[in-house]
Amino acid sequence: MSVTILENRSQTATRADDAFDCLQTAIVKGDLAPGEKVGEIDLCERFALTRGPLREALGRLESRGLLIRRPHAGFKVVSISGDELVELYRIREAMEGLAAQQAAERMTDEEITDLLALLDRHEEMVDQAQGQAYYQHEGDYDFHYRIAMGSRNRKLSQMLLGDLYYMVRMYRYRLSTSAGRPHKALREHRSIADAISQRDGELARFLMQRHINAARLNIENKIQSGSLTL
Repeated sequence: MSVTILENRSQTATRADDAFDCLQTAIVKGDLAPGEKVGEIDLCERFALTRGPLREALGRLESRGLLIRRPHAGFKVVSISGDELVELYRIREAMEGLAAQQAAERMTDEEITDLLALLDRHEEMVDQAQGQAYYQHEGDYDFHYRIAMGSRNRKLSQMLLGDLYYMVRMYRYRLSTSAGRPHKALREHRSIADAISQRDGELARFLMQRHINAARLNIENKIQSGSLTL
């Protein structure tokens, strides 16, 4: 195989990754709204993408459960009902509470130091957004991802970081833009991280469950007031 062919394949893969990152961020931030119908031509024009990388990105987003393929009609951004979203947060409350407890027991000292440093970077980001948003990229930049991985519980992390993770990210960002919520969420994250650094699993579990419970109550209030559309 020639070097030129390998380079072309590498460039195509990079463009597909860029297209995927672009569209996933648009979904998470609500630029592509839940339930919105999307087509290839529109997406190419809207996000300055080319068809090949776009199609690969659409397939990956479908596999993550963020897009639904409609026969002969393109794709639709996934959407859920208010009741389903509340139930997702109830599931998170139980599962992430356990993850926080086990993270306190199993994370290495170096991982905990990195977790605390991550929150320092998050604080800088929230300040740059003037306290109006708390957007966390997926993976290692995400506080909740770090906790799930730090639990060293393979089955638990698989459940938390599968389709549930990507679905919840769609709503976490939208909810983080509530007045005062970014700084409050950051303070709650710091309290959880402090409990983990003290190796206090019971406290870490309690604080994580309270953190997610507060988010769920916020969702319920917003749905009731009509200020959150799903």
